[in-house]
Amino acid sequence: MYKNDSQIQEIILSGFPDQQHLQGLSFMVLLLIYLFIVFGNMLILLLILLEPSLQLPMYFFIGTLSCIEICYTAVTIPKMLAHLLAQKKRTSFTNCLLQACFLHVLGVAECCVLTLMAYDRYLAICKPLRYSTIMTPGLLIKLAIVCLLWSLYCPVVETILISHLTFCGPNQIENVFCDFPPIIDLACSDTRLFKMVESALSSLIMLNFLCVLLSYVKIVFDILKIKTKGGRQKAFSTCGAHLIFVVLFFGSIGFMYIRIAKSYSPNYNRSVGVTFAVIVPLANPVIYGLRNQQIKTAFKKRLTSLKYS
Repeated sequence: MYKNDSQIQEIILSGFPDQQHLQGLSFMVLLLIYLFIVFGNMLILLLILLEPSLQLPMYFFIGTLSCIEICYTAVTIPKMLAHLLAQKKRTSFTNCLLQACFLHVLGVAECCVLTLMAYDRYLAICKPLRYSTIMTPGLLIKLAIVCLLWSLYCPVVETILISHLTFCGPNQIENVFCDFPPIIDLACSDTRLFKMVESALSSLIMLNFLCVLLSYVKIVFDILKIKTKGGRQKAFSTCGAHLIFVVLFFGSIGFMYIRIAKSYSPNYNRSVGVTFAVIVPLANPVIYGLRNQQIKTAFKKRLTSLKYS
């Protein structure tokens, strides 16, 4: 990475300074949540790989989402756990910038996958006769490659640009992890161009949300045309879980990056940061594991086969 003339060598993450007396409890709760996220997503991924009935495009995307969540939490939560035990919550400037880069790479990848899942549900419900001919294994691989390349391009370019800024103090970020906007705010050189780039990228991500929203508007209209109540319920059940996760994911992005006021309180930034880094990944194994009937059936089937093997 390009080395500039910055005087800042380390970054201080404030965390929740007014809750020092709860650090031990917070550590245990966060550790349990992290273990649940990792093992829950690994179980979902394993079931999708082993169970023939789950070899469908929808579960390919769910498996991809589980991989992203495992990697995403590995970037954020272990560092949060370490800081809960540390007296001084410090990290090197390079590590902070790299954490922000990986966070955005995985965030953009998740955004792309959620958009593709909405398109998959649109085809399955609105174009059922053409679904199998459109969503082929070859297309799934191509879509995954496009998602990967796009998720790498924007954050890596932004990381290179930010590394050329001059940072001369202060060096404290009022959050629980490193992110591009607060790092840019620490720069003592002109950052107007960088903030414009960040706003443009955030707006581009929200365009994905509009695509998802339009897909579901079309889906709802087509579902309402189904004459039988059972048919409508089945159609809604196939996309309900995804819609809940979409609202939670894009809602947290909106609160983090689309700012109406010029500044928000540190507690607001920390709370939204925890929601994005912990609550959203926690929702994935709950929504796609505990509430998904096909995955629960596959899990019970595997348990039964192990019991009698």
